[in-house]
Amino acid sequence: MRSRRSPIVVKPQSGLQSDINVTPLVDVVLVLLIIFMVVTPLMRRELMLQLPSPDPADSAPSKELPPGLVRLTAEGTLLLEGEVVSEADYVPRLRRFLEARPRGQRGLFFQPDARAPYARLVVALDGAKSAGAEALGLGLESP
Repeated sequence: MRSRRSPIVVKPQSGLQSDINVTPLVDVVLVLLIIFMVVTPLMRRELMLQLPSPDPADSAPSKELPPGLVRLTAEGTLLLEGEVVSEADYVPRLRRFLEARPRGQRGLFFQPDARAPYARLVVALDGAKSAGAEALGLGLESP
């Protein structure tokens, strides 16, 4: 026997549908929210510092020498303890300067100008390490 099929009735649409389907919008917003919640803690680039506590016994005058000062001007000129140093003479003069100090006190403090070329500062820091500097400091204000 043959099964009887019911006729398919197609009704014409009564008009344009002007409602906005917000389900995809909510889905996208929730996905973005989850992404930002996961990525935000990873974007923090903080360095944890452990500063020494002030010790009253350390306030007595010590025999330590202050670190040497290397300045970098906006034009890229290096000054070692206030004297202009050429690029070729920088490492040898710095080596002589550091060897005149006792071990443990061969530190350098770099003070670059805010407009100084960054690549020049990196070269100066590398030269200081190759000259035998034990510790390097960096600051933008006058010590």
